[in-house]
Amino acid sequence: MVALKLQDLRYLVAVADTNHFGRAAEQCFVSQPTLSAQLKKLEASLGVQLIERSSKRVSLTPTGAAVVTRARQMLDASGEIVALARSSRDPLAGQLRVALIPTVGPYLLPRVAARIRKSLPRLELMLYEYRTEPMLTKLHAGELDVGILALPVDLNGLEARELYREPFVVAMPAHHALSKRTTIRVDDLEGETLLLLEDGHCLRDQALEVCSHSAVTEKQDFRATSLETLRQMVAAGSGITLLPELASRGVYGGSRGVNVRPFARPAPTRTVGAVWRKSSARKPAIAALLREIAAHAFTN
Repeated sequence: MVALKLQDLRYLVAVADTNHFGRAAEQCFVSQPTLSAQLKKLEASLGVQLIERSSKRVSLTPTGAAVVTRARQMLDASGEIVALARSSRDPLAGQLRVALIPTVGPYLLPRVAARIRKSLPRLELMLYEYRTEPMLTKLHAGELDVGILALPVDLNGLEARELYREPFVVAMPAHHALSKRTTIRVDDLEGETLLLLEDGHCLRDQALEVCSHSAVTEKQDFRATSLETLRQMVAAGSGITLLPELASRGVYGGSRGVNVRPFARPAPTRTVGAVWRKSSARKPAIAALLREIAAHAFTN
């Protein structure tokens, strides 16, 4: 019976990720000869070649690629075991890897960070920013513990919880005719030039859905990379845009050259929620974090 060592599997996964023995060794904090020797021992014990070696490149054999897929699963499971042991001693302590989509993170975190630190002082949040698809990939791979994003998404083995529903607002140039109104109807946007985020942002699709019932023209020669770019383009008079409400509050509420108006009720909204692995050992910490976010996202 072959006795697999997790460290050898880490070496193999590092080679798969870097396609380079030297970089893989740096990533694993060992010398290159050590990493190379251990991988040769792994191949010998399995009786199969996992890595194609040449002077110019390093790549996996088909068997090696299949082994790496399972090695990732094993390493993820081993991490869950360690996390489970730690969380059983103090479930609300230690690191929690949290990712937020770009249209949520900068606007939500300032509102809830202080309350989270006060309520969960032993929990260390490791914060990341990803769009939806990369975030889901990293959640499935065990590289993240929880993601905050717009729902719904394809869960495929993940659990989800709604945190809050966030209305959209209309951002327009300061002297725009619609600035005279206290609320905006979707029909009022007919004939306007709509500025949107680039493909890959879920907010782009949501804004298009909101405006699908009025004759709004999307500006075809422009795609923004962030809400702040959209805001600047609105201030320059290039068109109007839709913002999530939190992106119009606090320090973001007084942008020069931009007026913001709410939609008339019932206002179009997006659902912001959280997703995590069903097998996660950090569920108590995740639940505590999500309670704080849900309770305080709109309280100040």
